Amino acid sequence: MPSPERIKEVNERYHDGAAASYDSKWGIDFGDIGQDQVKAKLRKALGRWPSEPFGDALEIGAGTGYFSLNLLQAGLIERATATDISPGMLARLEENASRLGLEVTAAAAEAETLPFPDESFDLVFGHAVLHHIPDLGRAFSEFARVLRRGGTVAFCGEPSHYGDFLAAIPKRTALMAAPLWRRAMGAEARDHYPDAESNGHSLEGEVDVHAFTPGDLQRFCSAADLAEVRVRGEELLASIHGWTVRTLEATAEPEDVPWRWRNFAFRSYLVLQRLDNQVLEPRLPPQLFYNLLVAARKPGSA
Repeated sequence: MPSPERIKEVNERYHDGAAASYDSKWGIDFGDIGQDQVKAKLRKALGRWPSEPFGDALEIGAGTGYFSLNLLQAGLIERATATDISPGMLARLEENASRLGLEVTAAAAEAETLPFPDESFDLVFGHAVLHHIPDLGRAFSEFARVLRRGGTVAFCGEPSHYGDFLAAIPKRTALMAAPLWRRAMGAEARDHYPDAESNGHSLEGEVDVHAFTPGDLQRFCSAADLAEVRVRGEELLASIHGWTVRTLEATAEPEDVPWRWRNFAFRSYLVLQRLDNQVLEPRLPPQLFYNLLVAARKPGSA
């Protein structure tokens, strides 16, 4: 394990460099599709729809605003404070918020030392961020500290231990099938195409420092005196499809990948995501899925 300082420095550099193309790379949407996605993830994490919008919400590792901005537009949070270790990501988030006509307070901050008073927020949340944080024990203590009594913690999109194995199979299969796929697409091979792990960025392999079991997430919540802990799994078929598509596309010149393929890949991903959500996730144990979601509550009344 690298030192915490090294992890933070690499994460800041990587995410600063990735900020400009982040939304397009990951297909981030701030319209109806994006709002439906984040609403479904939050509902899945909580196990229910909140009876009323969360008042003051704090996002950890907000990136370009995928969760915060979509939750604001969907009316599930009233006021958003977005933190990230990367100034580049926060700058992009503020651009997105301005374009969408949304008000967000952005602050560069580390999860282990949040610059906010005790009991400032009704919701502390994040998406695909916990696996970047060196000291998760301190981070969860901070989440609980800034949360009001009766408030909620919810994190989605965290990699499971099994997810690493799950992703390796479609990556290897796609690399073997890539020459035939490029021929069918009429696409030229990249001279030096990125491997399936780094996706073309030399630091990507260093920024992910954790993968979780459901028990790991339960223990972090319990150690921070959070109660009513709930852990669920997310994405199995959609994850296999997504890694296959990303690996195939990474072997071709981007401008050669036809629109009809991109449209098919995106729409079929959404179909498999719904199949996971409606059929597999209610029936299989969470550790079998690519991602985990965790929610908990701070005891007491607001």
